[in-house]
Amino acid sequence: MPPTMDGQTDTRLINKDLAPTQARTWAWSDYLFLWMSNVHSVAGYVTAGSLFAMGLPAMDVFLALLLAICVVQLGSNLVAQPSFVSGSPFPVVARMAFGVHGAIVPAFVRGAIAVGWYGIQTWLASNALLILALKIWPYLASWAEVQQHGFAGLSTLGWATFMTVWLLQLLLFWRGMEAIRHFIDWVGPAIYIMMIALDGWLLWHAHGQIDFHVFDTSENGNFTKRVLGVLNAVSLTVAYFSPIILNFGDFSRYGKSMRDIRVGNFWGLPVNFMGFSILTLVTILLTQPVFGRIILDPVETITQIDSLSIIVVGMATFLIATIGINISANFVSAAFDFSNLSPRLLSWRKGGVIAAVGAILVTPWNLYTRPELIHFTLDVLGTFIAPLIGILLSDYYLVQKKMVDVQALYSGSPAARYWYRKGVNFRALFALIAGVGCGLIIIFTQHYMAFRNFSWIAGFCVGGISYTGLSLLLPRSHKQPQPSP
Repeated sequence: MPPTMDGQTDTRLINKDLAPTQARTWAWSDYLFLWMSNVHSVAGYVTAGSLFAMGLPAMDVFLALLLAICVVQLGSNLVAQPSFVSGSPFPVVARMAFGVHGAIVPAFVRGAIAVGWYGIQTWLASNALLILALKIWPYLASWAEVQQHGFAGLSTLGWATFMTVWLLQLLLFWRGMEAIRHFIDWVGPAIYIMMIALDGWLLWHAHGQIDFHVFDTSENGNFTKRVLGVLNAVSLTVAYFSPIILNFGDFSRYGKSMRDIRVGNFWGLPVNFMGFSILTLVTILLTQPVFGRIILDPVETITQIDSLSIIVVGMATFLIATIGINISANFVSAAFDFSNLSPRLLSWRKGGVIAAVGAILVTPWNLYTRPELIHFTLDVLGTFIAPLIGILLSDYYLVQKKMVDVQALYSGSPAARYWYRKGVNFRALFALIAGVGCGLIIIFTQHYMAFRNFSWIAGFCVGGISYTGLSLLLPRSHKQPQPSP
C-alpha cells in the first residue's frame, strides 16, 4: 500500500517508513534470532544476575523468570496482531487509541524511553571495549580514571570507547531493516557458543564444584517473603522487556504470517530465555570457586581470565551481542517514534539520529551501575511503558473488537474514524496519566516502598482499565469499519 493511499491521506501523517509495509519477509526463525539478540546481552546477563542476588533460592528465581517470560510472550503475541494486520509500526497503531495527532504523545514517551535504554546498552557494550583496550595497551590505565582524565562522569578512554560503539551502531542502522535482520540472525547464537565455552573453562578450573545455594539467605525461609520475592522478580523481568513488548509491532509488521510470529516468539522467549538464564546462573556461581567471589558482570568475569586470546573473543562476542539488542530493541523503535512526530520532516533514519544524540545526553553510565540502581531504573522506565501497553491492548481487543481502518490511520479528514475530538481524545491521555501517576506514587512514596517493584503491574492495570471504562462512557460516533482479514 503506497503512501498515496487515497485522496484523504494527510502528508503530515505519513512517509515511506510509516506507510503500511509491502515487505513480508520475516519467518519464524527471524523472530527467534530477534529474541536471542534481545536476551543475549550484557544488560540481560546483569539483570538476571541481579535477580539471583536478591537472596532468593535459585529455584524461586527460575520460577519467577519462567512466569515473567510467559507474560512477555503473551504480551508480544497480542501487540503483534494490530501491526501485522495493518502493516504499520507502533506509533501509527497508537493512533487508534490516541487519534491521528494525539499519537505523538505515546510515540514521544516510547521514543524517550528508547533513548534511555539505547544509552545504557551502548555504555555497557563500550565497557567491554574499554577493558579490552586496557588489556592490550595497559599504559592507557590513567586515561580510564574519571578523577584524572574525565568529564560528565565518564573517563576520557570511556568516552572514546562509548563513541566508537555509538558510531558502529549508527552505521549498521543506516544500512536499513534488512541489514539489521541479517545482523541479528547470527549475533544471538554467537553468545551461546561463547558462554558454553566460558562455562566449560570455569567448570574445569573449579574442579567440577558448583554450589547452587550461594544466593540463599535464611530470611527467605518465610513462605510469604519468598512469594513476595518471586512476584518482585516477575515484575522486574517484565519491566525489563516491556519496551520491546510495546514496540513489537515494529517487527511483526514484516512477518510472513501470525503463525510465524507466534512460533518464533515461543522458541525465542520461554525456550531460549530459560536456556540463557541457566547459563547465566551457572557462570555466576562458578565465579565463586574460581575467583573467590561472586561476579555479576560478565565483562568483569572475562577480564579475570589470563589468556588474552580468550579475553579478545569474549569481549568481541559481548560487544556484538549488545549492539544487536540495542539496534533491534531501541534504535529501530526510537527511529519510528521520532519520525512519527513530524513525518514530512523526519524520516526513519533522521529519527534514529535524534535517538543516537539523545543517548549521549542522558549520561547512561549513571543509571545502571548497582543492583539497587538497576531495579530502580527498571521500575521508573517500566512505569511509563506499562500504561501504554494496557491502553493499546484494551483499545484493539476490547474497544475496537480487532477492527482496523487502515486508511483512517493516515487520514486528515475530520470525518475519519481516528480523528478524535476533545472528550474522546482525552480518554487515552487520561488513562496514560493515571497509569503513570499510579506507578510513580508506588515508586517514590515511602509507605509503598515494599511494593515498588509492582509499579509496572499497577500502571498496566490502571491504564488499561481506565481507558476501557472511559471508552464505555465516551463511545465513538464514527462508522465501524469491517473486520480486518
